[in-house]
Amino acid sequence: MKKYLFIFKTEFINSLQYVKSFIVGSLSLILIIYIYLNLWNFLYSDPESLINGYSYTQMIWYILFTETLWSCIKGRKIVRDISTDVKNGNIAYQMNKPYNYINYILSKTFADFTFKLLILLPAAIVLGHILIGNIPNFNLLGCLLAIITGILGTMVNVLICISIGLLSFFMEDAAPIYWIYSKVILVIGTLFPIEFMPEIIQPVLKYSPIFAMNYGPAKLFVDFNYDFLIKVLISQVIYLIVFYIITNLVYKKGVKNINVNGG
Repeated sequence: MKKYLFIFKTEFINSLQYVKSFIVGSLSLILIIYIYLNLWNFLYSDPESLINGYSYTQMIWYILFTETLWSCIKGRKIVRDISTDVKNGNIAYQMNKPYNYINYILSKTFADFTFKLLILLPAAIVLGHILIGNIPNFNLLGCLLAIITGILGTMVNVLICISIGLLSFFMEDAAPIYWIYSKVILVIGTLFPIEFMPEIIQPVLKYSPIFAMNYGPAKLFVDFNYDFLIKVLISQVIYLIVFYIITNLVYKKGVKNINVNGG
């Protein structure tokens, strides 16, 4: 555990060297939020109306929360870096290091995520208060618990990205798979809650990783409920375990192929 904490600390300190660059680059988040603000202004012709159970204020805060989490993770970079390690043979050197490759990637990614979240989340909350006012039914403890579930949900997302990257052991380029995955996750649960999807697929989505990654935490943030919190946490624990096992199995299978082929 100490070695992974050291990796986390090293990566976090390294990220601090680029605070100014990251802040400037993150200004695009404001533009994105402004675009969606105008979109929902159009859809909510009456600010007091409800669409699929969401008020205008809840919808904007929902998007603020999910977009912030989405902006804190560079899934494409995770997939690209793992693919590069596999293609250039660097993975062979990583295999001989005194740490688990999956845990190494998780430690690095979580350090980068923590650094970005500490900057973007307060900025998003301030922006939300400026644009639309207070968080609906504000509950400090509820918001903190929702943020914790947001972190856990992001770890599920990271494990899936690592799994996609490791597919480079078996195929020439895993990027197209990530592209499809990212677009599905961006639309379902991030920009639009599950309630906005066709009713026929809603039950399936509520048992999918989407529920654990983005929809559940964001729903808690705008409409906190302890019963729903328990459902989200159970879902997240299950998917964290499932995808951690899958990720390690894919890695071991890929490493075995390298050893068999002498690569």
